[in-house]
Amino acid sequence: MMKEQRGFTLIELIIVIVILGLLAALAIPKYISVQQQARTASINGLAGGLRGAVALARAQYMATGNMTATTVTMDGTAVACAARTGIPTGTAAGIGAAMQDLTGFTGTYTTPTAVTFQFTSNPSATCEAVYNGTTGIVTTVITGC
Repeated sequence: MMKEQRGFTLIELIIVIVILGLLAALAIPKYISVQQQARTASINGLAGGLRGAVALARAQYMATGNMTATTVTMDGTAVACAARTGIPTGTAAGIGAAMQDLTGFTGTYTTPTAVTFQFTSNPSATCEAVYNGTTGIVTTVITGC
């Protein structure tokens, strides 16, 4: 009497491995593309947040009516601003305070005219948002995201 054996043959196992290899070869480039899109979207979102913070700080500054003030209070936080314009300065006490929460990003305050915000984890010199503390303009560099 022969026993019935259960299991996979070698050919079936090889076919499954080949199929998994093909799926991996197709999925990995898509996954990398999704990561790049996510980093690009995050930088663009940060840039939008920076622009919004500048607009809110300027609106609060104008609402106070004191055009010689160098600070404005936003949600109980003092934000350093330029006199007569209300644009937050390019410092941690300026745009950094106006943003209030920069979780996931690191600000490099080298000069007031070029504050660079990059990802805290895996920072890249070519994936960043740059804030100009003189003009209040925010630009993004997303070529290396």
